[in-house]
Amino acid sequence: MPNEGVTEVALASPAVSMSLISLFLQADIIVKAVIIGLLLASVWSWAIIIDKAILYARIRKQMDSFEKTFWSGQSLEELYRSLSGRTPQGMASVFAAAMREWKRSFEAGARSQFGLQTRIEKVLDVTIAREVGRLESRLLFLATVGSAGPFVGLFGTVWGIMNSFQSIASSNNTSLAVVAPGIAEALLATALGLLAAIPAVIAYNKLSSEAGKIGDRLEGFADEFSAILSRQADERGD
Repeated sequence: MPNEGVTEVALASPAVSMSLISLFLQADIIVKAVIIGLLLASVWSWAIIIDKAILYARIRKQMDSFEKTFWSGQSLEELYRSLSGRTPQGMASVFAAAMREWKRSFEAGARSQFGLQTRIEKVLDVTIAREVGRLESRLLFLATVGSAGPFVGLFGTVWGIMNSFQSIASSNNTSLAVVAPGIAEALLATALGLLAAIPAVIAYNKLSSEAGKIGDRLEGFADEFSAILSRQADERGD
């Protein structure tokens, strides 16, 4: 019977594994390089996301604690001495930098109140810029992965499909068993590109917004602290 012959041929043909590991092992060297690159980018992106989430939570907690201490009525000198010997971060770093310039100016016998205020504001601006820069470090990598990841994956897909068509042309066989593995290998690159890019874009937007909020909070504290130091400078001048 003809049907029996077809069945025998189908049963005799080797089964094609469609697991992710098998697809990777069967892929072209270029597609493999794309897949490995995207996996490394995804792992590094998640490492940055977790590290920044922990850092931002710690900075917010430190700022809450420092603000509570700052507005508790404790003298500025006592608060500054309590920070000596430590490496302050966030709001404490802004406070320590301004107090350091304040003490240096008066120890040097500064006479110009305007010059003192200008120097303190400069110190505050530089310290805030440094703190925000530390918060935003490595976020550019997330933006790069988010924007370039899908295109890198698409490149791997196009390259894989080209190789699949060449294999089809050389084998003169267009059956699904021949076509499917090559197409699946190619599409795996696009899937990994999206897998790396989507979390990176979401995390970049979220973390950038959080860094901006912390920066705004530091700016507000710097303005208030600058006004306090200005009043104290006027009182000493009197």
